[in-house]
Amino acid sequence: MALFDLTGRVALVTGGNGGIGLGMARGLAACGARVIVTGRDAAKNAAAVQELGGSAAAFQADLRAPGAAERLLAEVLALAGGLDILVNNAGTNIRKRPELVTDEDWATVLDTNLTALMRLTRAAYPALKASGRGRVINIGSMLSIFGVPFSPAYGASKGAVVQYTKSLAAAWAADGITANAVLPGWIDTELTRGARRDVPGLHESVLARTPAKRWGDPKDFAGIAAFLASDAAAFVTGAAIPVDGGYSTQG
Repeated sequence: MALFDLTGRVALVTGGNGGIGLGMARGLAACGARVIVTGRDAAKNAAAVQELGGSAAAFQADLRAPGAAERLLAEVLALAGGLDILVNNAGTNIRKRPELVTDEDWATVLDTNLTALMRLTRAAYPALKASGRGRVINIGSMLSIFGVPFSPAYGASKGAVVQYTKSLAAAWAADGITANAVLPGWIDTELTRGARRDVPGLHESVLARTPAKRWGDPKDFAGIAAFLASDAAAFVTGAAIPVDGGYSTQG
């Protein structure tokens, strides 16, 4: 279907070498986009490129480092000649109760989930504007909607991501750029496997509360990425869309 055809478009997916990021990268590639992933693990980057095939590529990057966003954008533009789609997926979590969170914990989570995202998005603006159909897809969380006792820094960062996304939508619509946030629920990834080890009873409570009666899978994000990146979503901007099997609908 032409509305979902991404042939000729360049997509950059941070943290795209595994989990939700790789799930989104698969969806973009399946619709014809040239996908470039970033991550800190070179071996995982190489495996992702092999799986995505075609013209996929990867750059090793730690986006928390000063100047990393600008260097990465320069590499992407040198390789691909432009940028149409930016998926800000890279993130981290430190699970502690609020009274136990240290300044270092807070800085690690906020720098990774929010500040690095802002720097890369800011650096990408000229290329996205030049595209004439730029797309920003930011990964928030269901913790943008409600709180849990064991992830205060993560929840704060993801709530801020949603508000930042709305600011982008308002500021850049005149440039032909849309900006939307995706709010994952409980997805079976390396990060949440750690949560299941750390939080007794989490697996059972997630299944009990989720109307879909399962944990999400990274493949559940292929479609939402393809939609938001495509012409089908040209008039969708500033939205925060849960992908959680209905978890956040339950009181």
